[in-house]
Amino acid sequence: MIKMYGIKNCDTIKKAQKSLQAQGVDFEFVDFRQNPIDEKTLQSFVDVVGWDKLINKRSTTYRNLTEIEKQNITLALTLKNPTLIKRPVLVAGADIRVGFSEKSYSDLI
Repeated sequence: MIKMYGIKNCDTIKKAQKSLQAQGVDFEFVDFRQNPIDEKTLQSFVDVVGWDKLINKRSTTYRNLTEIEKQNITLALTLKNPTLIKRPVLVAGADIRVGFSEKSYSDLI
């Protein structure tokens, strides 16, 4: 089962959901504002894609961090501010993809 992590009112999430639905791909959506991810799940994202790819440096949340926080992104900081995570995060078994691209999603069926 594929899991998509994000925020329900995010435009990118809506595009990604439409794309998967158009391809007939079943997925479970996890809104990490309503169902916060745990440290183990976040660490698995970091282990596979790394902090650079996982953190949305264009987000308002990121821009509001202090320079020290920007230099030292941690699990605790990200769990406290889940909107730092680039959306969506798609988990299909051991495969973890961050951000949306129709091309990237086309091989999920």
